[in-house]
Amino acid sequence: MNHQEAGPAWALYTTSGCHLCEQAEKLLAQAGLTFDAVEIADDPALLERYGVRIPVLRRRDTGEELNWPFNAVVLHELL
Repeated sequence: MNHQEAGPAWALYTTSGCHLCEQAEKLLAQAGLTFDAVEIADDPALLERYGVRIPVLRRRDTGEELNWPFNAVVLHELL
């Protein structure tokens, strides 16, 4: 997603071909949440940290992470 220069407050850790990640992206879009999709395959440290956990939604200012599965109710509570 394209965003303002400072970037959105949220990052979604994902990778190509991840059907759960695609589901999470749709849910976030439906909730109107602006986020950056971060490709973990491009960074060995991210791959190590998130490889078996994706998709993971991370709030950049607090570092709080939400692991899949999550739904609209959980997102609303987090926001």
